Amino acid sequence: MMMQLPVTDIAPLIPQKQPFVLISELLYADEQLTRTSFTIPKGHVMVTNGQLTEGGLLENIAQTAAASAGFIAINSGRAVQEGYIAAAKNFEVFSLPKVGDTLITEVTMLESLGGMNIISGRVTKGEELLAQCELRIMLKEETAG
Repeated sequence: MMMQLPVTDIAPLIPQKQPFVLISELLYADEQLTRTSFTIPKGHVMVTNGQLTEGGLLENIAQTAAASAGFIAINSGRAVQEGYIAAAKNFEVFSLPKVGDTLITEVTMLESLGGMNIISGRVTKGEELLAQCELRIMLKEETAG
């Protein structure tokens, strides 16, 4: 089954489940670039004092990378592979978004080495850059079963 963009049912693409999902829609995905949107809901577990936390911004970037990998895997007839953040480099937060804000997150694949993906991520609200970083994402070994 081929998935078409945009994808609004994120659940099959990422290992995270509610209430820890931090993307609303997969807008674009190919081998190099991924773009997602996320409208911050009231009461989200990563919201404190009406603002998405720094950890929420970092996880939003990681989930954008996961959604891309999941989308490509499903459209290639492969299983969705889980991964985890092995390292975050140069994580900068310039501003925390508020409940109701819609974020656009772009992830660019820098390098893929064996079971490690190195990505660059940027979170924006309109023209404003909110956060950016480089992530090393370790992919879990697929187990035979």
